Amino acid sequence: MDNPSPLSLPRAHGVLRAGFAYSGDETRLARLHQAGSTKAMLPPGAGCELVMLNTSGGLTGGDRMQISVTQDPGTHLTATTQTAERAYRSVTGQAHVTARYEVADAAHLDLLPQETILFDRAALLREQEIALTGTATCLWAETLILGRAAMGEVVTRLDVNDRRRVTRDGRPVFIENLRLDDALLPGGLATLAGCRAFATLVLVAPDAADRLGTARAALGDAGAASAFDGKLVARLMAGDGWPLRQALMRLIRALRPGPLPRVWQI
Repeated sequence: MDNPSPLSLPRAHGVLRAGFAYSGDETRLARLHQAGSTKAMLPPGAGCELVMLNTSGGLTGGDRMQISVTQDPGTHLTATTQTAERAYRSVTGQAHVTARYEVADAAHLDLLPQETILFDRAALLREQEIALTGTATCLWAETLILGRAAMGEVVTRLDVNDRRRVTRDGRPVFIENLRLDDALLPGGLATLAGCRAFATLVLVAPDAADRLGTARAALGDAGAASAFDGKLVARLMAGDGWPLRQALMRLIRALRPGPLPRVWQI
């Protein structure tokens, strides 16, 4: 059979909308709509944990994913992913992921997805926003890996736009627009200053600056951190995904009470 043309290749589409409310002294799921390849799980146990997954197995050109999560006042939610997301080689166009998390007054969100692995010739546009209201707070970590070293993968071409935004009452608090293309991969090497794995963590809370010493002690030589104006930002880099994951886990444990999401510990 002949290979299908790019226009005839199947595309994955997914929609997830979830809402959480405070009831009976705990955060509970109040609303859920899921369609296509984007699904949600809520493991039983202490605390409220939303685990998101892409049943298509990865992202490629033409895929569309839309995520919307809302939290009522006073809720406390941990949102994560079942496993690492994968952005595969694109034949035509970009995969497009949009995610918006609305966190009401006096609520808190821990947004701790597992890694995103970028394969050679991946094309991805991802736009994510945490919209805080009033005294809401959040902790957000994002990790990108340029190919898997253990599999001998080399990334020589990329087209990635990863846009991250935190607002409070509509005003910007943290904005990071990350652009990765062929110009950052000189000589065909999947490296950024010798590193193929890197992460950003941002904590938005009134006491963020007070935790700077704790963050720097947890980081050691794996990264750097700064804090000002009610937020703490840490940057981490490593030669591969595993050492970066270990460093990020140490940092999250130092800044966040309680265990990591259960799916991180498998």
